[in-house]
Amino acid sequence: MIATGFSTWKGSWKQGSGTISTETDTFKDKPYSFSSRFEGTPGGSPEELLATAQAGCFNQALANNFGMIGFESESINTSVVVELGYGDDGHPAIKSSFVTVEAKAPGVTQEQFEYCAERARTTCTIARILKIDIGMKATLLP
Repeated sequence: MIATGFSTWKGSWKQGSGTISTETDTFKDKPYSFSSRFEGTPGGSPEELLATAQAGCFNQALANNFGMIGFESESINTSVVVELGYGDDGHPAIKSSFVTVEAKAPGVTQEQFEYCAERARTTCTIARILKIDIGMKATLLP
């Protein structure tokens, strides 16, 4: 499986603008700019795509971990917050990633859930490429 993303850009770093897209119709020509990435103005950002990718990757990893111990999830709902800022060198840097997950998995104990969630947090394919500490709040629903 190969996933392909695209981007266009015109102009300077702070005054220019561009688009970000996926090869599939998932995400097409979403406008982005310096201000949409660093100042919170409307528009997309590569970090938003990263957060979405990590949430989806985490969910599948958690479902797989439940399956490896003989259970199946009824539901898994995850959000990921990626914080973009500046590193000590003054260059843009992803400062943190934080996973919040609520899962319903009949028969899974709290201990099993914590093990599976922690394993998903550290071993999903997106998490393995990030060089930052990934925080997490995991809630097993009754």
